[in-house]
Amino acid sequence: MAIVQNVWFFFQDQILGMKWLNALIGNLLTALGLDISSRIGGAVQFFLYDIIKIFVLLSVLIFVISYIQSYFPPERTKKILGRFHGIGANTLAALLGTVTPFCSCSSIPLFIGFTGAGLPLGVTFSFLISSPLVDLGSLVLLTSIFGGKVAIAYVIVGLVLAVLGGSLIERLHLENEVEEFIRKAGRIDLDSPELSLSDRLEYAKDQVVATVKKVAPYIFIGVGIGALIHNFIPQSFVETVLGGDKWYSVPLATLVGVPMYADIFGTIPVAESLFAKGAGLGTILSFMMAVTALSLPSMIMLRKAVKPKLLSVFFSIVTVGIMLIGFLFNYFSFLFVV
Repeated sequence: MAIVQNVWFFFQDQILGMKWLNALIGNLLTALGLDISSRIGGAVQFFLYDIIKIFVLLSVLIFVISYIQSYFPPERTKKILGRFHGIGANTLAALLGTVTPFCSCSSIPLFIGFTGAGLPLGVTFSFLISSPLVDLGSLVLLTSIFGGKVAIAYVIVGLVLAVLGGSLIERLHLENEVEEFIRKAGRIDLDSPELSLSDRLEYAKDQVVATVKKVAPYIFIGVGIGALIHNFIPQSFVETVLGGDKWYSVPLATLVGVPMYADIFGTIPVAESLFAKGAGLGTILSFMMAVTALSLPSMIMLRKAVKPKLLSVFFSIVTVGIMLIGFLFNYFSFLFVV
């Protein structure tokens, strides 16, 4: 058992966390005459280490996820979801959301397509909630920073939120709150062409290039903010405002995250720095989930497809769900000692 545990810790720290890279960058900066124990030196080391680590993991993960996604084009996904009903359909939609694009804005066009194709409204919302929150990327990156228990728990609660949120929307019978042009859209079933192995590999490579270009600015901004928090914000201040024992920390983090726009790769460096400074685990996860699932740009896009009442219901359900998850993680943080 000890051997298995040691192998896992090595995989978590050296493969996913790339701790060796942090040490290497520190040695190189020291050789160049920069004091990495100073605020400036520490910030430079944090910035370089996180930028390289995230882009390496990002490229590998996008390639793998995109290859898997090539087996689930919208037409095939619609056919699969159409075979199920009730909570089973919501669960499957949430699971399929884990192999789709990373940010909420990328998921909305698929949501519109599924809704226009006649899939139940609750099922499409389970997909919309799950898609930006839960994917292989979130599992791997959270494991590299917070450990496997936190990462697995995050994925589970994200899927639960997607299933319950979609099921609740279904029970409210808000189909008429979808914009008319979507409800009356023509339903055309097209068979997707069968892709060869080389086609799928080419598709995955193209997705890596396109996604990296798209998210790179957010990663640089996120890592920059993370470096500032890590080296210039006093730990006492973070603990006072965002400590897990502060009842207001979760609502505050959620509300702060809503106006922002980034995918999970852009929020990870900020989360890493806040965690190191003593912010509550649930507070951090609430911030990440709010940024990825409830960003202002995605709400603006979604408003084009649904009426204000349905948009308000969706926003309220997800916001309350995120806050409950945050409170639970803060309360049971002792279970996730890393």
